[in-house]
Amino acid sequence: MTRRIALVALLGTLAGCGYALEGRGITTDPSVKRIGVPLFRDQTGRVDLDARVTEQVIGELLKRGRFTVVKEPTGVDAVVIGEILAFDVVPINFTASGDVTEATRYAITLTAKVTYRKVGQTEPIWENSRFSFRDEYDLDDSNSQNFFDQEELSVERLAEQFARSLVSTMLEAF
Repeated sequence: MTRRIALVALLGTLAGCGYALEGRGITTDPSVKRIGVPLFRDQTGRVDLDARVTEQVIGELLKRGRFTVVKEPTGVDAVVIGEILAFDVVPINFTASGDVTEATRYAITLTAKVTYRKVGQTEPIWENSRFSFRDEYDLDDSNSQNFFDQEELSVERLAEQFARSLVSTMLEAF
């Protein structure tokens, strides 16, 4: 019986701790029904990075089911303007074999400036001048084709995760 009372007391204490992981609510004006997401500008020169990121952001917004999302900034209630500022690939793990040291793991980071604004308003709903996301990938051998294959797969993953994190942050005010 005392075990049961102790368990109930413990559960009551934990339930009342007040800890919760949640955003500050939806930051979107309920009148926003149609969002324009024009092609992100790319300052990096990386081929197709702008198209990949833009398509993923559009896809994430569409998954929310609350909006019609188009690629044009006209005829919309709000617009998401993005500019890719940096795309970095950096070796982070190495192996040594005799006199040769090779990179075996790379970190890939994407940084963008993003503004989410209701049309006709000067103050943005949400903006971040250095929104960043990072992914890592392993390189199993010294085959240069494998390096580029792994990097391309990582870019796809990075664009998808970047967009998911961006849209979540943008709409839920985390």
